[in-house]
Amino acid sequence: EYARALAALLKPHVGGVKVGLEFFSAHGPDGVRMFADLGLPIFLDLKFHDIPNTVAGAVRAAAGLGVDILNVHAAGGPAMLKAAVEAARGVNPKTKVIAVTVLTSLADSDLEAVGQRGPAVEQVARLARLARDCGLDGVVCSAHEIAVLRAALGPEFLLVVPGIRPKGADLGDQQRVMGPQEASAAGASILVIGRPITAAPDPAQAARAIAESLGFS
Repeated sequence: EYARALAALLKPHVGGVKVGLEFFSAHGPDGVRMFADLGLPIFLDLKFHDIPNTVAGAVRAAAGLGVDILNVHAAGGPAMLKAAVEAARGVNPKTKVIAVTVLTSLADSDLEAVGQRGPAVEQVARLARLARDCGLDGVVCSAHEIAVLRAALGPEFLLVVPGIRPKGADLGDQQRVMGPQEASAAGASILVIGRPITAAPDPAQAARAIAESLGFS
């Protein structure tokens, strides 16, 4: 009930709602359907990462919920990425499939710890090119990689950017962050803004202030 009320409260000030793992684990598909009649685009953020057959099945089920965007991990590899795209297109050709590159909670040193080649910007670029080549609509990246990806992948490729923190906001567990105005100016397609809004004393006012700073009334 709280999530539904919050989404309705924020509707005038945001471009969509992101439904993540915590909410989905508690409420499942019925929880996603609860937002459908609000008329807001839904980004189902479950970051699928498994063998191609399993991911294809999960994507097929997720696309059937009528979501506008869903995501998988680019590190799942070419076969998994292609299976995800094929599964989504078979259910709803309008559903955008995007790939997570490097989580915004990871710094260069964290990549070394998990056996990935850094720095983060180079790993993001590698995975973004892979996603593009496998037919995905875009990637999730930090704002610090926008310029590199725009130059390499062009203006139409979706860059969905979390780790957005307005000036003075608590960074929390995020490492590679940027303010909303800077990220938008750099070329982000979609800004994902969570705790600076949801944890604010007045979420609607926080969302309104960010929207106004980006030139939206």
